[in-house]
Amino acid sequence: MPTLSIVIPAYNEENSIGATIQEVLAVKKEILETKIGISEVEIIIVDDGSQDRTGEIVQDYPEVILIHHGKNLGYGSALKTGFDKARGDYMGFLDADGTYPARAFLNLCRVLRETNADMVIGSRMIEKKTGMPFIRQIGNRFFAGLLSWIVEHKITDSASGMRVFKRSILTRLYPLPDGLDLTPAMSTHALHEGMKVVEVPIEYKERVGKSKLHVIKDGLRFLSTILHTANLYNPLKFYGMMGLLMIFMGVLLGIMPVTYYIKLREVEDWEIYRLFTIMVLFITGINIITFGAFSNYILSIMHRKEIHQRSFWSRYIFKPTIMKKIGLIGWLSILSSIVLNKNTIYEYVTTQHIHVHWSYILTGATLFLTGVQLVMMSFIIKTLDNLKKRQNFFS
Repeated sequence: MPTLSIVIPAYNEENSIGATIQEVLAVKKEILETKIGISEVEIIIVDDGSQDRTGEIVQDYPEVILIHHGKNLGYGSALKTGFDKARGDYMGFLDADGTYPARAFLNLCRVLRETNADMVIGSRMIEKKTGMPFIRQIGNRFFAGLLSWIVEHKITDSASGMRVFKRSILTRLYPLPDGLDLTPAMSTHALHEGMKVVEVPIEYKERVGKSKLHVIKDGLRFLSTILHTANLYNPLKFYGMMGLLMIFMGVLLGIMPVTYYIKLREVEDWEIYRLFTIMVLFITGINIITFGAFSNYILSIMHRKEIHQRSFWSRYIFKPTIMKKIGLIGWLSILSSIVLNKNTIYEYVTTQHIHVHWSYILTGATLFLTGVQLVMMSFIIKTLDNLKKRQNFFS
């Protein structure tokens, strides 16, 4: 039968560490007596350079393994030290500040075994009542919503500090940060790796002592970690949105000059700045989308798996039939730019002068550059598609 290792990082937690250990020892007894299929439970406390009596208190409990950090290395670093020293087939962790109910380990382990999940997260956000401060509730709901959108999988608590997972998935979760942002990074890695993640509701209480979480500083770190980690798996999710936003802004800016031209059949000189901006937005937007698509294809080749086939891009843009049309649209755009400026080209070739209105040149340049980008995008995607097929054939 599998064994369970519970890792508890602790930094200056002399006021709560004793009670936390007693709760974990009590649930250890329940886990073994309930016979849910776990044969042994080890408890590891990682004293992360505490300057109070945390380490001394832990030494009063011989059933607990104590590991010292000579200096404070961070919450994530303490957890990773515990994971490295742990012997269990299952790994679990919780904070030492009394916020998480240790007794919930019994249910988390039961769900892990019954569902054959890779990771079971104790969610503080499923139940309506929670001891979490209001501002942190908002932050956690925002990060959970952001991660749910990124990975296209519903999750309610991306940063929960209480969870159980199979030791075998650790290599796929690494690298993980050393700070408090380890938990959202772990959730992001797990979901992007296609692991089975299950959430179960747990209680949450106000911590004992002063919180070490800085709402703004750590909130920005959480956001950066989620976005950076997700960008390693599905960059098109972000670059595609950025590109579409720029193209949409170009369309909005184009409404006025197009309406003006339809009414008066004129393009005024004062519109040149707006039209140049539209050209830049369109071409930059397509460039960004192309870069995101290229990155996704490279990652899919490296990881030997598709990147979110259910996404908008996979369904409606980067399908083989659609890509052929994008290439065709690109060639038509290039041809249109040449037809539009055929007289301009002829005049310049024969007289070395141009007398046509600047709007023809600007429109032609926009069509030509957009067409080139679409043709290149189509060519790149086709090339990478062939590489993927060759990889699949020889694997």
